[in-house]
Amino acid sequence: MSNFSTEGIFSIQSPEAFEHQALDIFRYQAKENKVYSAFVNGLNIDASKVRSIEQIPFLPIEFFKSHRVITGDVTGAETIFSSSGTTGMSQSKHLVKDIGLYEQSFKKGFEILHENITDITILALLPSYLERDGSSLIYMVDSLIRATQNVDSGYYLYNHEELYQKLQLLKQQKRKVILIGVTYALLDFIEVYEVTFPELMVMETGGMKGKRKEMIREELHSLLTAGFGVSKIYSEYGMTELLSQAYSKGDGIFECPAWMKVLIRDTNDPLSYLSSGQTGGINVIDLANVYSCSFIATQDLGKVYDDGRFEVLGRFDNSDIRGCNLLVQ
Repeated sequence: MSNFSTEGIFSIQSPEAFEHQALDIFRYQAKENKVYSAFVNGLNIDASKVRSIEQIPFLPIEFFKSHRVITGDVTGAETIFSSSGTTGMSQSKHLVKDIGLYEQSFKKGFEILHENITDITILALLPSYLERDGSSLIYMVDSLIRATQNVDSGYYLYNHEELYQKLQLLKQQKRKVILIGVTYALLDFIEVYEVTFPELMVMETGGMKGKRKEMIREELHSLLTAGFGVSKIYSEYGMTELLSQAYSKGDGIFECPAWMKVLIRDTNDPLSYLSSGQTGGINVIDLANVYSCSFIATQDLGKVYDDGRFEVLGRFDNSDIRGCNLLVQ
């Protein structure tokens, strides 16, 4: 069993269909993914007896720094995405066997924000990502910019004056615009330029990248709404190790596409889950990640709501998540 039918992943329309697909992918990965299989076995879990999503073990995200997490032939990666990391820290590496799955995922997922991409202009202020290789975010934004079929869509590095003039022009033309920016770069921009563009969709991708002190979402969004003259700030939740993204249309509440789901684990008992509204560790099911691992325990803290949307509240203080020592190679 070396291949998996991905046909149904992006056509899920019910919780039952999601669970059925998730269990199929779990059984596939528990057999064909060497790293994940060892992890499942280390927990003494019999994959054939797993009957619900809640029984599926989630691989700690740290394994992407130390292991080749890939399902099937380990030589079959088309692309390798890597995390930015900081000096002296090891990078996560995501071996992507089918880049087409990533493209389907981010294009369909983007519809959460805007259904017809050719109606909009995308401006990207992502200097730290542009200045390195292997960024999954840049791969996504490149493709989305091309999909707009709009000559005004494009990147800005440190040419803030040019970005300011472009925003003024697009505002006068009453164009629909999304400005995607890494957090520190958006703050750098509004320290010099003040924009009053109420219709602008400002989307922060998170991350100070060591450039500024971290701040809570309320403080950050207050500064950005004032600086751009908008009523709310959009956000993207994604990471190197995933092939899907969740989006917030304001207030820091994220919505997943139909093939992605967030569960909240108990930080003291990683195999147990918390009820809606309770704070714990974020576990992500990403069914598009079929040739890597679809079940990842992140280092983020958050809570999920009854409707499936979720909030990110911070990160674990320590870098090690319990369960990492269960893999013996």
